[in-house]
Amino acid sequence: MGIVKIDDVLHEDARLAASVMCRSINAQAEFWMKIGMLAEAHPTLSFNDIVTAQLASARVHRPEIAAPRDTV
Repeated sequence: MGIVKIDDVLHEDARLAASVMCRSINAQAEFWMKIGMLAEAHPTLSFNDIVTAQLASARVHRPEIAAPRDTV
């Protein structure tokens, strides 16, 4: 573990995103770094593909979304 120097604007963006996502600033930065690393390793995958694969590998249960009902 160590200290990473980042631009002040990026730090503020991480702080703001962290508050929205209920994460610490460090957890938000780590999330961005992990997703970025995976995106570089798998350039054909979308963000959603990457997150879906990570959730599946962690065996997180993903509930199905019910199909919309026809309205009359």
